[in-house]
Formats: sequence, C-alpha cells, structure tokens
Amino acid sequence: MHEHTPPAGKANAEAGAGTEDAGIPDAGIPDASGQPLPGGQEPATEIPGSLGKPSAGGTGKGRKSSGRGATRLPGGKGRAASIAGLAAGVLILAGSGAVVAAGSLLAEPASSRMVPAAKAAVPAGASVGVCPGPARLLEGTDAGTDAQFRPESATATTRVSAAVLSAGGVLPGSRLAHLDGTAAVEIAKDPGPAPTAAAPQELLAGVVADRTVDQVNVLSAKAVANQNTSAAGAMKYTATDGDLQGSAAATCGQPSNDQWLAGASTTVGRTSVLALTNASSTPATVSLELFGGRGQIQAPGSRGLLVAPGTTRSVVLAGLAPNESQLSVHVRSAGGPVAASIQQSFLRGLTPGGVDYISPGTAPGVRQVTTGVDIQDPARLATLTAQPGYRDAGPALELTVPGASDAVVEIKLYGRDGQHALPSGGVITAKAGTTTEVSLAGVPAGQYTVAASSDVSFLAAARMSRGLQAGQPSDVAWTASAVRLGSQHVVPVPKGGQRQLVFGVLDSRATITYSPITADGKVRAAATADIAGGTTASINIPDQADGADVVGYVVSASGDAAYGSVLVGQDGRNDVSSLSFLAAAAGQETVPVSLGY
Repeated sequence: MHEHTPPAGKANAEAGAGTEDAGIPDAGIPDASGQPLPGGQEPATEIPGSLGKPSAGGTGKGRKSSGRGATRLPGGKGRAASIAGLAAGVLILAGSGAVVAAGSLLAEPASSRMVPAAKAAVPAGASVGVCPGPARLLEGTDAGTDAQFRPESATATTRVSAAVLSAGGVLPGSRLAHLDGTAAVEIAKDPGPAPTAAAPQELLAGVVADRTVDQVNVLSAKAVANQNTSAAGAMKYTATDGDLQGSAAATCGQPSNDQWLAGASTTVGRTSVLALTNASSTPATVSLELFGGRGQIQAPGSRGLLVAPGTTRSVVLAGLAPNESQLSVHVRSAGGPVAASIQQSFLRGLTPGGVDYISPGTAPGVRQVTTGVDIQDPARLATLTAQPGYRDAGPALELTVPGASDAVVEIKLYGRDGQHALPSGGVITAKAGTTTEVSLAGVPAGQYTVAASSDVSFLAAARMSRGLQAGQPSDVAWTASAVRLGSQHVVPVPKGGQRQLVFGVLDSRATITYSPITADGKVRAAATADIAGGTTASINIPDQADGADVVGYVVSASGDAAYGSVLVGQDGRNDVSSLSFLAAAAGQETVPVSLGY
C-alpha cells in the first residue's frame, strides 16, 4: 500500500592584454655587461673602445686579454673598429630576436577570436494543443488523399475537457476553437499588460468541462509576462454499438516538425488512418518514414504531402504499407508544424475488437518508459489469443530501431509489489531498421510500468486490451513512451467512467504531489503520494472534489525519476484507453547565439 497524505572566462577578454612593446636598441657603444653573446660565445674580457676605458674585468693596458675566448686583433684603430662592428652585429641580431618574440605576443586578428555564445531570450508564443476529431469509419478512399468518413453509430459521442493555469494571479487569454478559427468556447479574455511582481497569487484555472464536439478542435492559450502557459486538453470518444464501439482517448497534441508514432496495424480487419492537422498559418510539407516487421518500407506517395493551413489531411496507412502487423511512423514536416495521430480500429471477423487513438511518444532514445500498462488474467488471455484472429488481443511491447545497428534491449516490469520477471527472459535483440514485438503474455494481472534500455536508440510503445471472451466486443489501447515528470504538469481528465492516475518510479523513492482542478476553476488542496522505487502505484480519481466536478490535476514530482499516465475505463464494459502526460510548460526559454564570420 502506498501512503497518500493531504497537503503540506569573460566574453570580452582582450587577446593581447599584458604585453609590452619590444623595440630595437640604439646602435652605439657595445655593452660590457658580460652577458653571453648569441651562439653560445663567451665575451672578451678586454675590448678597447674609442673612449679608451678598460672593459669590466680587463687589465687596463689594452693589449692583453685574460680568460678563455678572448679576441686579439692587430692594430689600434682597425682593431677597435672591427670590434665595434662585431658588437653592432650582435646587437642587430639580438634586436631581430626581440622583434620575433614581440610578434608572437601581438593580439590575434579579431576575426579569429573565440567568443562564447551569448544566451538570447526567445519570445514565448501561444500554447497550442490539437484535439483529434471523432472516430469515424472510412468509405472507400485512396491512400494519400483526404479520407471521406461517415458516422459509425447513433450512440457515438466525443467530448473535450481542458484546463489552463493562471500566471501571476491572472488567467491568460485562451479558448477552444474549431480548426477554421471559429470559437467553440472562450475560456478567458486577454488580461492585457503583464501583472507586476507582487506576493504569490492564488493558483486559478480556466476550464472546459466535458464539452461535446463534432470535429477537430484547437486549444490555445497566450503567454503571460513572456512565460509559456501551462495548459492541456484531452478528448474522449465512446460508442456502445457499431463497428467502432468502445472508448478511445487522446491528449490534445502539441504540433511539431518531428514526431514518432508506434502501434499501427494494417492486416485484415485492422484499420489505421493517420491524421495530419496544420493549425498554423504556414503550409506544411510532410514526409513519412515507415518501419515494419521486415524493415523500412519505401512507399510511393509517402513524401511531399501538402497540408494547407487550417486543414487536416488523412492518410490510410494500408495504402502505403499493406499487411503490416506492427508499423511505426516517423512524421517530419517542413514549414508549419503539424499535429499527428492515428485512429486505429479492430474487427475480429464480425466482432468489434476496439478503437483507439495512437499519439506520439518521446523521440527515440537509449531508455524508454511506458506506464499504466494494464494486464488481464494471463491464463484466460492465453486461451483467447490462441484462437484465430485474436493473436494481437494480448499485451505486448513494440520496439522500433530506426538506426543501422541492432539494439540489445533489456526489459524490466515494475508492478504494485516490485519488479516482475518477463517470461521471455527480459533481454531481446531488436533488428536495425525494423519493428519488433515482445509479448507480455504470462505476466500476472495488474498495472505495470515497463522500462526498456539499450546502447542503441530505439522507440517503444505498449499495447493492452480488455475483454477475455471470443465473439464478444472487446477494446484495445496503446500507451506511448512517457516523459519524466517535473513540476506543474496539467493533466486533463475525461468525465465519467473509471479513472485512475498511474505512476511508476524506477530506482529510488519519489514523491508525487497532485492537486484537483474542478469545473468552477479552482485548484484544490494538494495531496501527496510517496512511492517506493521499482513499483507502480495507482490513485482512483473521484467524480468530485469539494462539491465540484474534477476535470483535471496539477501534478508535480520530486526525488527519483517518475512517470505517469491516466487510465480510463467504463463501468460494466470492456472499454480501456490511456492518456499520456504532456511535458510541463517551460519558463522563459533561451537559445545560444554565436556571432562571427
């Protein structure tokens, strides 16, 4: 059991500083200081000069010399002139050496100086989240073109919940709008000038509580005091009849120019539709990289997909990569960023097998963590997956290695009572350029955090399901690799059904603080959960807090690395879906700027 308690080098340095001017000495009387001459010669102890004075250490008679290395020249004036010339030559050589030495101390040209990169503040922009539209069945479409949809059932509903946090005691200008810009609901008006610094203000929230929608929507919130706004939204789809019955939930994704999605399938009875939404004012040109079980797929029509501003383009993945039981998609866009998601649905013969939205996870890395993986009774799962058409009804981890080297991956599972061994041994080799499925069959029932590590970058996502009887409707969900928890994550929670916050801690202890956000715009008193390392803990979400509906949480973590997700189900049904936490909003961001030519 886990205890949950209520709140409690200088940039402008001169390159030549400290050097002195080195000049050439005036030619004249040779110095008799006794210093060694260039070349290792020893000085004469008696050198008659024009002044007729003896040199230091001399006899004073001008004819004899004492000491080794003395120079004897015949004649008075000729000898003196020769000696003077020799001394002048020595001085010239010494002066030349001084010039060379001084040249080595001169400042470098300005163009070659190393100047540390300065940090430049990046103006904070609006926080944007794109909420996928309702799940719909396809009416025959061509791959790479906008899909034509029809509603799948009379009971299907899609709702959006969202929360925007205040900054400095004021709510940022924010709204939930249709993709064409028409407002669905205004959350808060623009507060005008940024608030002045003062005592800490009460944390408030602007909320959208379980609003019914029928199309793609965009949650936007302006920056306050040049700080990025903390905001997040989530949509939930439910249906109790038709081929797309079940439930599916997705976080309103942040547009990006580079993202990865794992878990698609294009085999018989499986439909995967990639939705690319451009909520910006700049056209986007999208290219797709596809990775399947047999390697990377070179598909005509996967490059140069134009997505106009304010539109969604749908791509039926079976037209690009048919008959792939495990498919990962790398989405890259030039120009405007796009929000990507995959609507995935299953039909097992004539029996609905579930519907889900696959959202982007973290980028490929040497460590990937997924949490909130719900596993059913292993014995009954083994019976179900042995039947035709149900092989993919069991839990699994999907690994994609986009690079040119195989990845030896170590997999660890952490449950409520600690680490559990993977029946396959826990160490597998994932081939380069392919997607590999690792079965989690045989793992005891419960909720788990799955951690995978390697010395080669890879991508990971986990599949889970609900329903243990063949011929009866079931559901499926994918949970993407999660971000490490920091401070003040906004976690929207769909209304209704069974809802749980699930946290996984890998090594040492971590403390999770979670504060309910209610429909009246208040952030309620925080509670804490102290979670032991190597375990997974879940917290049931109540319908209300202090008499108001709970629409989200503000979550912060301290201590060791912790990860989280929201697990959503329906009472009396086999529905299951998962929501990933978005990264916490950064403060004022800076980028290094190098100046030079």
